[in-house]
Amino acid sequence: MLVTFSTARYSDITMFGDVVSQLLKLMGHSGTVPGAILAADVPQALAQLKQGLSTIPASAVNHDNESQEPNIGLPSRALPLIKLLESAISNQSDVMWK
Repeated sequence: MLVTFSTARYSDITMFGDVVSQLLKLMGHSGTVPGAILAADVPQALAQLKQGLSTIPASAVNHDNESQEPNIGLPSRALPLIKLLESAISNQSDVMWK
């Protein structure tokens, strides 16, 4: 399943559902799709997300077989969403996902 985040004055971001579920839970939400965060609540959601991500390793590299691609950690996958949330804060916009 793919989930798309949107807010005013910023490009939509599409992510895999399993990643979205983890990120939404770190933001203090149930992980339900579709959903939304009111503009007034976005700063708190961003703070919770950053706090939760600070305890997770940025990435894990697989050294068993050099031909395999490295695993990309949740903090790296969260960067586009963090930028979207920051834009929503500066524009005082709601954030929606579906």
